[in-house]
Parts: sequence; C-alpha cells; structure tokens
Amino acid sequence: MTRSLLAAFGALLMGVTAAPAPAEAQAAAWKLIPNYSRATFKSDAPLETFVGNTTGAEGIAGEISLDPAKPQTATGQVKVDLTTVRTGIERRDADMRSKNYLDTDTPANRWAVFDLKGVELAGPLEVGKVLPAKLRGVLTVKGKPVDITAPAQVNYIRLTPEQLESQKRFGFTAENVKVRTTFGTTFVNHGMQVPQLLFLKVNNEIQLEADVTFARVAP
Repeated sequence: MTRSLLAAFGALLMGVTAAPAPAEAQAAAWKLIPNYSRATFKSDAPLETFVGNTTGAEGIAGEISLDPAKPQTATGQVKVDLTTVRTGIERRDADMRSKNYLDTDTPANRWAVFDLKGVELAGPLEVGKVLPAKLRGVLTVKGKPVDITAPAQVNYIRLTPEQLESQKRFGFTAENVKVRTTFGTTFVNHGMQVPQLLFLKVNNEIQLEADVTFARVAP
C-alpha cells in the first residue's frame, strides 16, 4: 500500500514538473482607425487663436505594437498628412503649406510623424478604466526631429460579441485602445520661421492635440 502511494505521488510530481508553463502575453499589432481619430494644432495670434484640424479619413494613419499587460514597452508611429489640415481660411491654409513654412509640396515634408518609443504607466491596462500615462517619443515636422514626453490618458476597451457585431463595420475589433494627449512644440524647433498673419506675428508656440483610437489586428 505504501509503495503504491509513493509511486502515485512520484507520478504526480513528474506530471507537475513536465507540465508546460503558461504562455506569456505578447505584443500585438494595433491599427489606427482614421474615422475615429483626429489631430489638432493651435497657435495664438494677437487678434485670434487659430486652430487646424485633420480632415478626411486619409488625414491621419498609424500602427502600434502593444501588450496590454506591459504597455510600457509599446512602440509605433502615428502620422498626420499636413496637406489635409484646415484652419477655416483657405488663404491661411495655403500660406502654411507654402515653402516658407511646412513646404508640403516636398514629399518628405508632407507628413508630421510621431514615433512612439515607450510609455510611462504604473501597471497593466485595465478594461474600461482611463489611466494616466506619459508617452515618450520623437516628433518630426519638416524633417526636424524633437524629443517629446507627453501626458496622456489611455482607455482599454473590450467589446462583447453583440457590441462587436454592430461596430466592426466601423473598423473596431474585440479589443480597442483610445489615447488622448496634448503637448507643445515650436515653429523654430522644426526649422520654420514664425508665421505672420495680417502683419502680426503668430506665437512661436504650437499646441498639439491627438485623440486616436487603435483596434487590435487579428493574428
């Protein structure tokens, strides 16, 4: 009897030892949903604050690599087509796209690009909870890169099968992440002179806002 118990206990130990370790979560690709994402810039002039917004589904694009259990290791890229930015005044838009400023006729200058290098966040993402974070990356405008650390809010959203059925035609998947951030740069940082409107100079500072949504790409 004792010998049988010892044999059974030994077999159990061998089974535990031989059992495979649970697979670790890994980073996956997440694609930006253009129709549910936007980028905005603001700058002050003595007589007004002018605001530029991306327009159309082609105005913003991006993809990130993200593991919700380890968001600190996230990397990726978001880019804005500067030819689609509109301020509400066509002449001003044309001036901003001209050679003196953004020079968007030069292909290399057409896109403003933010390369995400990492995220500062206390722990894993939590479903349905908006978490404060800091995004570390490089913003490149007109070929001039600038290191950026931007405060952000991150919301991890999972859809039920019923919700997904009604939302998938808009580009959503079962797992989605919404990121909101605001940060500043300057015209001079990116090799541009400070614009002048109606003989009055615009402020050198530019405030950039992004409200972007990513959907997890099926493996």
